[in-house]
Amino acid sequence: MSAPNLTRRDLLGAAAAAAGTAVHLAPSEAESASRRWAAKPPKGFARLSIPGKVVKVHRPGSLTENGAFPKPEAPPAMLEAALKALTGKPTLREAFATFVHPDDVVAIKVNGISGRKSMKMATNVELVAAVARGVLEVGVPADKITVFEQYKEFLLATRCVTDLETLAPSPVMPPGLRYTCHLNKEAEMEEFVVGTSVTRYVTAFTSASVVINVTQMKDHSICGFTGAMKNITHGCNVNPHQFHAHTASPQIAHLYAQDVVKSRVALHVTDAFQVIYDEGPIDVNPLRRVPHECVYASTDPVALDVIGCEVIERLRKENGLPTLADAGRDPAYLRVAGELGLGVAERASISLRELRA
Repeated sequence: MSAPNLTRRDLLGAAAAAAGTAVHLAPSEAESASRRWAAKPPKGFARLSIPGKVVKVHRPGSLTENGAFPKPEAPPAMLEAALKALTGKPTLREAFATFVHPDDVVAIKVNGISGRKSMKMATNVELVAAVARGVLEVGVPADKITVFEQYKEFLLATRCVTDLETLAPSPVMPPGLRYTCHLNKEAEMEEFVVGTSVTRYVTAFTSASVVINVTQMKDHSICGFTGAMKNITHGCNVNPHQFHAHTASPQIAHLYAQDVVKSRVALHVTDAFQVIYDEGPIDVNPLRRVPHECVYASTDPVALDVIGCEVIERLRKENGLPTLADAGRDPAYLRVAGELGLGVAERASISLRELRA
């Protein structure tokens, strides 16, 4: 399923209808900043896209004794198995070469918001390092790879850096990479409108020709579920707080539908060594954080989030909790994303391949 060539008027009209608000655009606004900031791959290179395909790799016993972090050898092996199965390529380098070209400028968006207090729930440095090594194997120079997050506390929680102020890299990470936190303010692109709000995507995102999204699976107290899509939409713009109303639906879908996003994000890798099935996204109740010991990979953020939501719903049921819809926070943005052609939202049309590594 390919994304439709939506205009800003299309997106605004849909968002305005959902909010019951009229939006008027001047003729000069017909071409959005989002479209002008669309990324172009290196000449002659086409990135692999497989709508509706998700790979899940499970490795029992992959967590350390404290249950908070994966054993060092687990994430690289699980990532390699996931990407080889996803792409059909025989090696990790060849798998990454379907997404990344040596001439690319690469950004790796991690997710550490959950662990900013507990330091026990974030995309783990061992998996992020494995992703970075895969990009390096393709031939991208280290100084053309940036690992970024929203705030310094979030990046510190991933353990990719060891110092809150200097962002000194962990020795687990390959040498020579760049690290930055945009603080919701470092943006070069001009504003564009989504719904009734203006926004901009941050420079750490727009300066890359390709983005790899390393995210998690979590319950979210506002939108029900947070995974691949929200790590990009709300983790990479300057005013995410303005897009949380109405359980963030349809805002997440509309933010992702922008050309500036669709043209950049090529691969989604979900760190699901642990998941939070309630009281998320912050890791405040260790009883709601459980081992899952999985890594997921997909080029389709909608399908990946549908599978992630399914995991959360199953855990909620097993623990006597209502469905997300019954709890008043149905992640309806996933259905909207499917309708906008951003990926496959119908569970019956999603291919989930499950492996052990």
